[in-house]
Amino acid sequence: MERSLREGIRLFCLKRWDMALAEFLHINSRELPPRETVDLTYYLGLCYTKLGCFDDALAHLEQVVSEGTSPFRVRQCRITLAYIYTMTKRAEMAEFEIDKILKSGYESATVYAIMAYALWSQKKYNRAIELYRKILSVDINNATALNGLGYILIDTGTDIEHGLKLCKKAVAYKPNNAAYLDSLAWACFKKGEANEAKTLFRRALELAPKQTEIRIHQRIALGDNL
Repeated sequence: MERSLREGIRLFCLKRWDMALAEFLHINSRELPPRETVDLTYYLGLCYTKLGCFDDALAHLEQVVSEGTSPFRVRQCRITLAYIYTMTKRAEMAEFEIDKILKSGYESATVYAIMAYALWSQKKYNRAIELYRKILSVDINNATALNGLGYILIDTGTDIEHGLKLCKKAVAYKPNNAAYLDSLAWACFKKGEANEAKTLFRRALELAPKQTEIRIHQRIALGDNL
């Protein structure tokens, strides 16, 4: 393995995504043996994902999937592809990737959470609720599932009181997660607790000022009282 590939992987493991990407981009893939070429493509895809360059990430991750040289790598790429598709509002494609993973016999809370989010995006609320509850049946403290289930129960008006409890629990586990704070703020708004909602929205936006969904929720909930 060339030093630059090793160095790129080292930087990636240190979460220095931009430096790792720069290192990988300096490598001439034509000079690498086939296995290391796949490694390079894989890590380029992951770096682009971490940096939010989703179009570039998709091209590399899909290439690894099509190569199919490692079942583990293919599964990891499909999970990442599903994540990207959910983030870019392509829920049906995310569902397709997750379905492929599940049919291979692999199950995990992460996979179910991505699938639940994709289902929620398509307004398939009952199926999403089932999956979030499935996660919580084996991991009662899973913050992602607590927040996801709580938000659906609140937003659909199915059970605002229970949804509020779930969202509070998610925030208790991860108090600096902007998405969880947004869900809890939305729950407080639905409960008529405007002052608490205002405080929570402000905290969420301080943590994630570029999240337009939080700002939309805030405007709907508080209107001229921002």
